[in-house]
Formats: sequence, C-alpha cells, structure tokens
Amino acid sequence: MSMAVSTRLWALDKLELADSVWKQRLTEAEYYILRDEGTEAAGSSALNDEHRDGEYQCAGCDLPLFTAEMKYESGTGWPSFFTHIDKHLETKRDFKLIWPRLEYHCARCGGHQGHVFDDGPEPTGQRWCNNGLALKFIPRSQA
Repeated sequence: MSMAVSTRLWALDKLELADSVWKQRLTEAEYYILRDEGTEAAGSSALNDEHRDGEYQCAGCDLPLFTAEMKYESGTGWPSFFTHIDKHLETKRDFKLIWPRLEYHCARCGGHQGHVFDDGPEPTGQRWCNNGLALKFIPRSQA
C-alpha cells in the first residue's frame, strides 16, 4: 500500500490569525469545529463516502493531513484514518468528557480536527477520528 504524500513543500510556520479573521474565513459550522473544538453529528459528513484518490487538507489553512490511502471505513460516522502525514498534526490530552482522550489539531493553524482512539486497524491500531467539516478533500488530479 502506497502512502505517497504530495511532493509540495509545506511551510509549517504557525498561522496565527485574529478571531475576527477566522470568523470571516470560515463558515459558522467550520468555526465551531476548528476554533471552538466542537464536534459535528455522526454521519453528517459527505467525506464518509469519499473513496477517490487524493488528500485531505485542513479546512482552516490547506495543510495536507491525510492521504486517501490512510482512510478506512470505521463505521463510527466520521471520516477515519489509521495514520497521518508526519509532523502535520499535534496532540494534547482532552478531559472534556471526564476520562482523558487524545485530541489532535493541525500543526500549522491549530485547528481542531478530532480524537485518536486505539481501536483502529493494522498496521497502527489507531483510529484518527476526524470531523469532516475540519477537512477538505482534494482529488489526486488537483493535489
């Protein structure tokens, strides 16, 4: 299985924008997910049914986070991936639901993406469970 990543070079300098700018750049729903660490309803993302070759980029700053080869059908209602593009995501502990979870964000803009769980497939055993609104899919022919 090939997990080739786009050959473009991506600057990972932090993108820090004023809250008012984020509100102009993002839809209300995207803002809720990316900036307020919200969660969309299970099964609501069109990306659940996306099966073309391409890459999944952060909806806040266009940084590639996953490739189509990393995606799998988890049955959870959210786009899920068994790994991610190295150094493009950062993690932190989240205690919002009392028990700790591993939350992850875009390494460039800090946009909330989702949570990591240890119930995924081989080879990693991980499920990077992502909000669809936090991503945009770019087909390989356009990536």
